[in-house]
Amino acid sequence: MEGLEASAVPLAGGYGGQTFAVTAGGEEAVLKLYVKDPDRAVVDAALLQLVRGLLPVPRVLDLKREGSFEDPPYLLMERLPGVNLQVFLETAGADERRLVGTQLGELLAALSGMPYLQAGMFRGGELAVEPFGGGDLEQFAAGLGVRIPWEVVDQAEGLLAGVDRFCLVHSDFNPKNLLVDPVAARITGLIDWEFAHAGSPYADLGNLLRFETDPVLAGAVLDVLRPRLPEPLVDRARAADLWALIELASRAAENPVAAAAAGLIERMTDTRDLSGGRPQLGVVH
Repeated sequence: MEGLEASAVPLAGGYGGQTFAVTAGGEEAVLKLYVKDPDRAVVDAALLQLVRGLLPVPRVLDLKREGSFEDPPYLLMERLPGVNLQVFLETAGADERRLVGTQLGELLAALSGMPYLQAGMFRGGELAVEPFGGGDLEQFAAGLGVRIPWEVVDQAEGLLAGVDRFCLVHSDFNPKNLLVDPVAARITGLIDWEFAHAGSPYADLGNLLRFETDPVLAGAVLDVLRPRLPEPLVDRARAADLWALIELASRAAENPVAAAAAGLIERMTDTRDLSGGRPQLGVVH
């Protein structure tokens, strides 16, 4: 990668740890290498171009579309300011969490308002949608070796039966992929788009609330979304997230987050309920 010889510091996140902080052209930048999925580089670049100005995403500085294992495709992006939202929330007060929650709701509303005609993965720089393969939720879980009660599958499918539209889904919408200005409590970035696809308008909300227990943050998010998405928001979000949760649980030995997903599936199995004992966030009285 000629011209990118500056020292690179690995960053947390990203698929397979292939993201680095670098200095390019006198400015701080982020370099993402696409070794495991070379075709995804052009997709991610196109997605950033699509949503720029609508969502806080980095500018694309350079794109290498093709390459080899030794010299893979890459995407060079500006490095956005701010700290990881997960870190910020550890010390944030109620007012700050409420302010951030409102902004999260606005980001989710923007994503859910970007329509597609069908669900599927993006292919190529034109972002053509390739439909997902056949098979229902139970078959999907069985194929990954994850056991899940039929009652939970039936509950999830029933909740989503009336959802008949698709939208842009970031698919990894959680605090580790969000940046925030710690002084102003202002979201400055939504990063790591490598799993983005066309799918359910409830999927990103489900990802965000998967392990969330803070009623202040969740309540602010849900207050923004209620005029835009039909209820029951939390139940439908958990139903839409079940596919991703099952896939994550199938890799329980890889990292603590995957292990937590497997633990949540176990609690769903014990309770025979989609909530798996999670709190009833944002209940309207």
